[in-house]
Amino acid sequence: MMKPGVHFMDGNTACAEGAIAAGCTFFAGYPITPASEILERIANRFPELHGSYLQMEDELASITAILGASWAGRKAMTATSGPGFSLMMENYGLGLMTETPCVIVNVMRGGPSTGLPTKVAQGDVMQTRWGTHGDVGVIVLVPSSPQEMFDLTVEAFNMAEKYRLPVILLSDEMVSHMTEKVEIPPKEELNIVDRKKPRDPPSEFLPFCPDEDLVPPMANAGEGYGVHVTGLTHDEEGHPSVDEKTQNMLVTRLIDKIRKNADDILKYEEYKTEDAEIVIVAYGSVYRSAIEAVDMAREQGYKVGLLRPITIWPFPEERIYDMARNGTESFLVAEINFGQIVFEVERCTAGAAKTYLAPKMGGSIHTPEEIMDRIVAIDQEKIPDFKE
Repeated sequence: MMKPGVHFMDGNTACAEGAIAAGCTFFAGYPITPASEILERIANRFPELHGSYLQMEDELASITAILGASWAGRKAMTATSGPGFSLMMENYGLGLMTETPCVIVNVMRGGPSTGLPTKVAQGDVMQTRWGTHGDVGVIVLVPSSPQEMFDLTVEAFNMAEKYRLPVILLSDEMVSHMTEKVEIPPKEELNIVDRKKPRDPPSEFLPFCPDEDLVPPMANAGEGYGVHVTGLTHDEEGHPSVDEKTQNMLVTRLIDKIRKNADDILKYEEYKTEDAEIVIVAYGSVYRSAIEAVDMAREQGYKVGLLRPITIWPFPEERIYDMARNGTESFLVAEINFGQIVFEVERCTAGAAKTYLAPKMGGSIHTPEEIMDRIVAIDQEKIPDFKE
């Protein structure tokens, strides 16, 4: 890893360094704006570290390669943006079904389709949760600074190994391309999680039999264990099954290993929410404008606070539910799309508070003044419900 200390780097470079610090030794990807700097940094650094970098023919091949590398014992990662992420959806589901630890970085840009390749947006939030078919539990982390691009990349690898699934680091163009100070800690100060190894001998090992935490130990290819890996519904031996009971046991566990460990996984940040009557919900680059909007509103006498989901899936639903019943009258969701997380916030309030949207199409982030205008409109009851 890099020499410990304070460095000046952009978010994508910090992400690459975070992956290296976490122990990533395999990267497969295809160049795409605005994520290409991650590939470039990895390609330059891996020869120093005996890592394997493969530039694939497309994003379908990229995610397939990292799934295979993970089963061979490597910590593996790919990086892309919206169009490439769409191509990965089938094998994202395969990784979730086969419980394959890896990290997928998605640097969001304006869409749909080719959209705005060089401009910021936040239109992929629901895709990270529901983009693959079927019922699954997922982990998605959303950084708001280059420092968090480093820190949360390390965290993404830790979560991937601990809970055996592909974890998504959901950045956006502005966070990935802004340049700030990034502090690289000494290696001995980093908390690095490695995968849980089998305790049973090969003759007794069941590759998909979970421990109490609902996560099975993982045997790597070539270690002498017989492992059958399939996207089909499978039993604890890994063998395909069309039995309804097997399907229910497997899928329920894939969901519960995230849901029942949410207290360990979930991360969010609050700012001046103690007495807030209006709470702004913002994530990624918009969080930076939202902090200024809170201070601006406070100076003008409005009781405004801020909730930032860092783990956007699972969502901090219990905290929002609690706020809605203990003094928060309204939630204002500021996001660079036409409304995605706003529906989740509304669901969590269960009608106990009003939910409003400050939408913005891809291209730039909200200014603090734009968010402030919405706060004033809410106070004066001059803003309709976000669905109207």
